[in-house]
Amino acid sequence: MIDALLHLIGQLQGMFFENAVEPALYRFGLMDWSEDAFDAVGFAIFGALEIALAYVLCRPLEWWRPAEGWDDRRAVRTDVVYTLVHRLGLVPMIIFLLLTPIGVVIDGYLRFQGYIPPAVEQLLPALAAWPFATFVVYIVLMDLGEYWRHRLQHRVSWWWALHSLHHDQRQMTLWSDDRNHLIDDVLATVWSGTIALLIGVAPEEFPLVMIGFRLIESLSHTNVRLGFGRWGSGLVVGPQFHRHHHAIEHARPPFDRTRGCNFAVMLPVWDMIFGTWRRAPGFARTGVAALSGPEIRYGYLRHQLEGFRRLGAAFRGLFSRRRQGFAAAFPAE
Repeated sequence: MIDALLHLIGQLQGMFFENAVEPALYRFGLMDWSEDAFDAVGFAIFGALEIALAYVLCRPLEWWRPAEGWDDRRAVRTDVVYTLVHRLGLVPMIIFLLLTPIGVVIDGYLRFQGYIPPAVEQLLPALAAWPFATFVVYIVLMDLGEYWRHRLQHRVSWWWALHSLHHDQRQMTLWSDDRNHLIDDVLATVWSGTIALLIGVAPEEFPLVMIGFRLIESLSHTNVRLGFGRWGSGLVVGPQFHRHHHAIEHARPPFDRTRGCNFAVMLPVWDMIFGTWRRAPGFARTGVAALSGPEIRYGYLRHQLEGFRRLGAAFRGLFSRRRQGFAAAFPAE
């Protein structure tokens, strides 16, 4: 099934490139970029597939039983811009042009040092006859990494400065998953790509793994009054589970922004194991932890500039604390 899907996407990639992209490259004398452009078309196809699947699966749920209703939906429309930019435009371009060569260098260095990424089939030979089971194992291992990446986004002050833009949204919908600062998105991609490299995920399978993650993330942000019950909520992250993670009431201990709760991206079992699972009834209001400042409601560029401002403030605070600690340890005579 996985091979058939990859074959279909490869056919679409070749057809679109030959009929639309290659003629344009030839006309403007850019054929030297044809190989890079071909790979970029693949990125765009996977992004378009993610958007289409998320909309078809999640938007009917928001029509059916919305958790909240709003008269002014400009903040939601800004999140749509985020989705288009981060899945079809700027972020895939940055990842492709900058991070892919870095990944090739890292992979070459590891192999030169004698480290060959392990294949799950070698560690568990019984999986060799079950490609889909192997695919599931990859997802479980990467999901564990995503859980800890998410916890670090809340615990590390400068990373929270960026990630807080994601939590500013008070109109959470299926589009909110992509409401991230550009740097935060790149860091998350480097994190997941590195884990995939270390555990031996095949490059052609990595986009399919990410489609699985992004579908669950779109569902978990969907504006719908939907829980999976006592047992289902422990099997997969859903809207009610993740809504508690975004709840404004996180300002109250013990579930403040530093400790937090419900960090899992796909499998709630990680929150159960590491003591961060919060089971609570209802569908809480979402937004920033502290409501004293002005709300940054809409405008992609405004959000990005605000993220840089917060990042700068976080670094200034960090350097200030270190100077104070140094002065306390070595007082002037």
